[in-house]
Amino acid sequence: MTTEPRRTDSTPDAPPTDIVDEASVESFPASDPPAWTPVGGERGAGPRPEGKDDAVARLESELADLRDRLLRALAEQENIRRRAERERDEAARFAASGFARDLLPSADNLRRAIESVPMKFAAAEVWVQNLMAGLVATEKALLDAFEKHGILRIDPGPGEPFDPHRHQAMFEVENSGLPVGTVAQVLQPGYAQHERLLRPALVGVARDGTAPSDQHP
Repeated sequence: MTTEPRRTDSTPDAPPTDIVDEASVESFPASDPPAWTPVGGERGAGPRPEGKDDAVARLESELADLRDRLLRALAEQENIRRRAERERDEAARFAASGFARDLLPSADNLRRAIESVPMKFAAAEVWVQNLMAGLVATEKALLDAFEKHGILRIDPGPGEPFDPHRHQAMFEVENSGLPVGTVAQVLQPGYAQHERLLRPALVGVARDGTAPSDQHP
């Protein structure tokens, strides 16, 4: 009986090598490279840099916007200054209007006192003459103080056109002999400070122009 000699080589057996068929490798197509397109440009191209003309146009637009804002701010500031100046002038012009309005009844009472004294008594009695002189002087001093502050009396005469901005009609007067729509009688004078009305004059307005003497029985 023959015995095969035992291998004394300590090297392990090499693993079997896979045999790849070249034909099978060629049958698999090579994968295409990934398609990559950068944002904002063509494939493989970066963002387009800003040109000189574009930069100039952008700066001119920003400059125009800033100039417009500046002009608007200056105009608003000028309007505020003018409004404050106008309010200051009006406050100075009409500072005494409230005080003068409170004094109007006193001026009315002085006028009523003067008109209530009959002329025959004023001419006959010395003390009445002195009293009348004092009342007239007091009224004149008060009216002069009013005029100093731009306050004038509104006392229309008969036949003066009725002014709805300065007069207040209380009644109509018939057979006055005055033109229609004119002042026939004044019940109470008015007052105005500059162009501001403090109190309108209370008047009676003529209704027709027929005088009492023109009427026939």
